[in-house]
Amino acid sequence: MDVKLIFSDIDGTLLNNKREISTETKAAVNRINHLPFILISSRMPSAIIHLQKDLNIEDLPIIAYNGGLILDSNTVLESTEISFKITQEIVKINQNKTHLSLYHHNNWFVPEHDHWTKREINNTKVQPKVQSYTESLSFLEKNNFGTHKIMCMGEEVNINNLYNSLYTRFSNQIHLYRSKPTYIEIAPKQISKLSAIKLLINQVFSNLNIKQCLAFGDNYNDIEMLDGVGYGVAVNNAKPEVKKIAQHITLDAKQHGVAHFLNNFFN
Repeated sequence: MDVKLIFSDIDGTLLNNKREISTETKAAVNRINHLPFILISSRMPSAIIHLQKDLNIEDLPIIAYNGGLILDSNTVLESTEISFKITQEIVKINQNKTHLSLYHHNNWFVPEHDHWTKREINNTKVQPKVQSYTESLSFLEKNNFGTHKIMCMGEEVNINNLYNSLYTRFSNQIHLYRSKPTYIEIAPKQISKLSAIKLLINQVFSNLNIKQCLAFGDNYNDIEMLDGVGYGVAVNNAKPEVKKIAQHITLDAKQHGVAHFLNNFFN
């Protein structure tokens, strides 16, 4: 097929076991630098930009928050938020039983420097602002902001209870994504990675179409993207449901699966 544009998920797909871009992956992406290589992730922008620098693709757009924020050279092409009212309600319903990280653009607010915070710092190489939920909500309300993402982290029983409460109350307005038994990622209902790709093609790569796109992924939030582009590739460590719809399965992320595919597909 005639690939003109490449999209890659980050965590579980592109990074090695140190959660870094491997030498092999850098070399493979640099070798095909005639093709735009776009990073698309649930991460916040600052947790993506340092990876762009590693790959020498800083001049390209990024898709953050699973499509909730699309940036091109710091220009906001699209921003879709969970409303302040719903954000406030989620904090209230949680009753401090799980850790809630609140995200807006490059702001990451956490209630304390607990082990959940430390884990996310290790994963993303970004530092949060530590303050009470009251202070974070006050900042959002004052600036007329919602949230691009809310990350809920805690013991599985508490996460299950919170998921059930939020699903019952807000299932028509927010997307609840269980990346792990101890995690819930919350995003606006109307966005997805595929919708973000379509918008980016329309606004930046208007000479191309969705069938000229290649995408890499590993998790449930990648299914629609891999199924909707011209060629969807799953890493071998992907969820079974992801591998089922992928057109090709490459090596594990820890075995530089993206690099392995690029080197063989574009030889």
